[in-house]
Amino acid sequence: MNQAAIYPPVPLAPDRKLFGLGIQRTMTLLATSTPKHRNTVRVLFYGQSITEQDWSRQVADWLRSTYPNANLIIENRAIGGHSSQLLWRTAEADLYPFQPDLLIFHVYGSHLDYEKIIRNVLERTTAEVLIQTDHITKPEELVDPATQPEPTMANWSAWWNQFFLPDLAKRLGHVELLNQRVLWRQYLNEKHLAPAQLLKDGVHLNDWGCYVMAKLVEQHLAYHPDEPKLWSSMVKDTKPKWDGNRLELNFIGNRVDLVPMDSDAGKNVRVLIDGQPPSAIPNLYGVTRVSPWPGTNWPLILRITAKNPLKIEDWTVSFHNVSEDGKSFSFDVAGSKTGPDGEGRSDKPFESSSGRVAIEPEDWNLAYCKAVFKSAIPTDLKATWTVVPHFIDLPVFPAITDPTEETVVTVAQGLSNGPHRLVLEAASDARPQLKAIRIYRPPLVPSAQ
Repeated sequence: MNQAAIYPPVPLAPDRKLFGLGIQRTMTLLATSTPKHRNTVRVLFYGQSITEQDWSRQVADWLRSTYPNANLIIENRAIGGHSSQLLWRTAEADLYPFQPDLLIFHVYGSHLDYEKIIRNVLERTTAEVLIQTDHITKPEELVDPATQPEPTMANWSAWWNQFFLPDLAKRLGHVELLNQRVLWRQYLNEKHLAPAQLLKDGVHLNDWGCYVMAKLVEQHLAYHPDEPKLWSSMVKDTKPKWDGNRLELNFIGNRVDLVPMDSDAGKNVRVLIDGQPPSAIPNLYGVTRVSPWPGTNWPLILRITAKNPLKIEDWTVSFHNVSEDGKSFSFDVAGSKTGPDGEGRSDKPFESSSGRVAIEPEDWNLAYCKAVFKSAIPTDLKATWTVVPHFIDLPVFPAITDPTEETVVTVAQGLSNGPHRLVLEAASDARPQLKAIRIYRPPLVPSAQ
């Protein structure tokens, strides 16, 4: 269905020449892809129920049709009903490990937790971020109120959209602000529409609203080849320089990729970072999103942390004596390799016997799921997750089956964003040539480092 033929078109913004300036690494990868060299571009939609809606699929389809030569990897990991107060916790499993090139982000909630998410993205990934202001939902929002420097309950929406989000983008950099609130208001006023005509309830978009939001996002995905490449320091390729069968490289960043050549197929290297194999570095282990409330994508536990180094295994939490509202329960924890690892209660901080599982009371999501979905809590309910490696100690380079797509082997992802020393050791009769060593350096460094 051609929605542009059904709904009044969204006019191009007069200042659109400024759109996209904060996401030019992504746009360069897209625009410079060719049939013979298809750049891989990872795009993540993240947020809550607004981001789950069909406009995000429309944008994904537009990207694929507009840039058919790019190798696009697009996912939507939004979780409805989860404001920034909850999403900063789920982002540990959902967002940072995905390592997007572009994050398209919208969420309601606490400005403090919103900024925490964006800062973490810029400290732990080389993603560019497109943040969306809120769309118009009420008739009184059709008139632009005065900007307020301090938030109150009465002016929260105006402060959030007119002051906080623009100021955040300006302060942090590497952030593209899509002021869709202004553009949405212009569209409604020009077409003499009421906000409700683009909504299916008080806030969620109907098909018309999804069409408008998709078009506003697409306008910001603009390529400016003549702009200074301010993003060039985030991801850099280094030409390998072997000394016999050993290669040493000092670098600053948090991720290392090896880019093999055709002739490297079947060859392998031993990887050391700061004198140890990547498997010995605790930061290089991650956890998957915890299993959901039945029939949904809402995780039963928002975040899993650990006090001691992890090992690759599956984990299970078994619930016992659960109250009807899901707020009170006991539980036990077991790992597929660690074995039974302790018991706890929902109202107390928990640390497993091995120190490989830590859960704060605020991380439990069972009561919220029960309150929203209202179905009975299964008597055999369990929460599960998996510890996954973000490293390879002894990579074996694969055969390159598609020469149009670059083969990349990530040997370490999640290092502290700072100085490190990489050593590669090869067998004397099978040293790989390697096309490049690619270093990722997030633009922000945590203040603790």
